[in-house]
Amino acid sequence: MHGYYFIIKRFIDLVLSLIGIIVLSPLFLIIAILIKLDSKGPVIFKQKRVGKDGKYFNILKFRTMRTDCPKDVPTHLLSNPDMYITKMGKFLRKSSLDELPQLFNILKGDMSIIGPRPALYNQYDLIEERERYKANSIRPGLTGWAQINGRDEIPIKLKAQLDGEYVEKLSFLFDVKCFALTVFKVLKSEGIKEGATVPVKNDYELIDLKK
Repeated sequence: MHGYYFIIKRFIDLVLSLIGIIVLSPLFLIIAILIKLDSKGPVIFKQKRVGKDGKYFNILKFRTMRTDCPKDVPTHLLSNPDMYITKMGKFLRKSSLDELPQLFNILKGDMSIIGPRPALYNQYDLIEERERYKANSIRPGLTGWAQINGRDEIPIKLKAQLDGEYVEKLSFLFDVKCFALTVFKVLKSEGIKEGATVPVKNDYELIDLKK
């Protein structure tokens, strides 16, 4: 079942990413101009991430931070991320518009619209934990089940468990559910802000997600 759906899923990714790039091209241009007016540096930010089967690729984002920000460090691990985020960057991150260039990653085949968010190449704990749930064997996504349930600030073990649950439930209807919930949460600014959390007792306790 998964094998057949992967073919359909890739076709959907190609069509939707191409349509998205064409339709949103004026917005891309406007955002690029505003970024250049707001701060010095490139419009697009590239970062080494882990893709399908552990292969590396460069993820694309609109730059939201100053060029002197520490490299290859997740934002939620910075002691004071606000000092690096630009004025335009705050808006882009809150609205998730900084993720739009990943439509090109999807078109290329590095990513999918729905899937586990790609880990940084040096997030060894997350990569190892995802291996337990076979979450490294599929294309990472623009959004995913773990993102909907708490994004980057949830514990590593819970994030990997949620990614594993996505792999188990992988289907067209589940992808539609993930997409719809992502739109809902973005519009309500839920689960997409710095510091968002999912309550758990500790980092080492897995939660029964079926309860």
